[in-house]
Amino acid sequence: MLKSTDPHFQKFGEIYFSSVYPGVVKAWHLHERMTLNYACIWGRIKLVLYDDRRGSKSRGSLMELFLGFDQYQLVIIPPKIWNGFKGLSDPCAVVANCATIPHEAAEMRRQSPSRSFIRYDWSRKDG
Repeated sequence: MLKSTDPHFQKFGEIYFSSVYPGVVKAWHLHERMTLNYACIWGRIKLVLYDDRRGSKSRGSLMELFLGFDQYQLVIIPPKIWNGFKGLSDPCAVVANCATIPHEAAEMRRQSPSRSFIRYDWSRKDG
């Protein structure tokens, strides 16, 4: 997932794992100082990022990524990027995060996925 010798490695704060059941949305949150290094190590998820940073060229942009057994990759999420994910696999998916600082509740902000200023439809879209 991540080595200290990788050019994109910053530093180690902590690693944690988050399980998510099919159809469950864990969103929205951002960290003020922490960089996230996400990988879906079991199952499959849809990861959504939203940039609300003032002065950013991508401000107001959404990005959808699908991670899991068919798309193993590391996603680096810098500070101040809103993010969330939805479980897509049964019985669950597991996301690993190698964070650059230990968790501090005071440096994190949260929004409800259903009552947020971020306009995103988490429902399934067939097409």
